[in-house]
Amino acid sequence: MFKQKARFRWPESRNWRLIIIVFTLIILLAVPGYSWMKKTNKAHAERQRSKLSPVIMVPGSSATVGRFNELVSLLNKHTPDKHSLLKVEVSEDGGLTYTGSIKRGDNEPFIVIGFANNHDGYANIKKQASWLDNAFYEISRNYKFNNFKAFGHSNGGLIWTYWLEHYYSQYDSDIKMKRLMTLGSPYNFNEKSIKNKTQMLSEFIKYRKRLPKSLIVYSLSGGENYESDGIVPENSVEAGKYIFQNQVKSYTTMTVTGVDAQHSSLPQNKQVVRLIEQYLLSHDAAGPQAAGSQRKQ
Repeated sequence: MFKQKARFRWPESRNWRLIIIVFTLIILLAVPGYSWMKKTNKAHAERQRSKLSPVIMVPGSSATVGRFNELVSLLNKHTPDKHSLLKVEVSEDGGLTYTGSIKRGDNEPFIVIGFANNHDGYANIKKQASWLDNAFYEISRNYKFNNFKAFGHSNGGLIWTYWLEHYYSQYDSDIKMKRLMTLGSPYNFNEKSIKNKTQMLSEFIKYRKRLPKSLIVYSLSGGENYESDGIVPENSVEAGKYIFQNQVKSYTTMTVTGVDAQHSSLPQNKQVVRLIEQYLLSHDAAGPQAAGSQRKQ
């Protein structure tokens, strides 16, 4: 018996409309997706090629973005290559106000990030760490560096530590913090005994495994007398060892003494200036010549 071959039937008009809508949606989604991927790959390539390695500084409580003006001036007097200075103030709503600039050809500029709300206290340190992250995100997006060094005076060191434990992981694959130097940072606030751990110190210790293993940390304290820098107890600064020691690549503590060893004067201390030159800037020297004492894990 003869069988008639089945004839191909074109889809009904309603099905055609559905197919056209689906393909249109695919194209509409694919084009911006491809554009985004191309833009992302370009930014990633620019970041990887970048020679920029800024030193990002965070001041302590009650200090403004002008806190390190004298320090930067002193550093520029002692280094053959002059470093430009960009200051960024973060408002409480996360808005950024820029002062200064990064000069073309300056691969190691200083960037100071300060806060309109610069009050003391652990609750505020947490807020400041989130504001630091807002500024860091924008700066890293605009300047596309792949590594940086960090410096924090007093509470600035605490803010960096909180940021490292709670925010840094989102950047870790693209941007490396090479070194962190804290100066007179009270990791146990005003407590003189490690037996009396503050909530802040306890939480820093709790989350210390989040710290980057490749990080090199220097903790500087002032020795106005044998117990403190006049404001921060030396034992409070040394409490940082319970956070960083055996968690990062290396952790070194140093004490500076003599003139300008008082807490508020430490950023202008000549020994501190030399230690920053040696350990944070790209032309590091082999070892400290200015420290009154030092210990390394």
